[in-house]
Amino acid sequence: MFVRTERLGLRRFTTADAEAFAAYRSVPEVARYQSWDEPVSLADALELVEDFGQGDPAGPGWFQYAIDLDGVLIGDLGLNLHDNLMQAELGFTLAPAYQGNGYATEAVRGLLDHLFIERSLHRVSAECDARNSASARLLERVGFRREGLRPSNSWFKGEWTDDLLFGLLRTDYLS
Repeated sequence: MFVRTERLGLRRFTTADAEAFAAYRSVPEVARYQSWDEPVSLADALELVEDFGQGDPAGPGWFQYAIDLDGVLIGDLGLNLHDNLMQAELGFTLAPAYQGNGYATEAVRGLLDHLFIERSLHRVSAECDARNSASARLLERVGFRREGLRPSNSWFKGEWTDDLLFGLLRTDYLS
């Protein structure tokens, strides 16, 4: 377990997570603002979780943390650590059955505590589709500052979309 919060654990993915992973990533509302298309087959999910499980959370590039509630995979947090190891980009996904209970907020806060307190990162950024108000609210709730709007910036799933940009500095998070 990399991070432990009151109710959750952030851990490495295992092959046992493939079925739950495929299930929540196949929900159209979950995939709507994400980079993948649904449905996610069990074979694709198995390949992905095996790949995620071999990642290095301390090395540059993307690492996917499994969000664990009492041994059940309920979502994931993606962290793209910059080559300088001092800044990162954050993304998150939560299974619909577990939304609305504060789990995503708790998981993101737990990871931010780990990144800013234990690993002394300088900055974490995030971006989301401007229509994804739930993600924007979560980012603001945990302390991110909205830093910009890029109108009609991304060609995404057959349409131009606006991107909201967020950032959080270590000094602001710890103050």
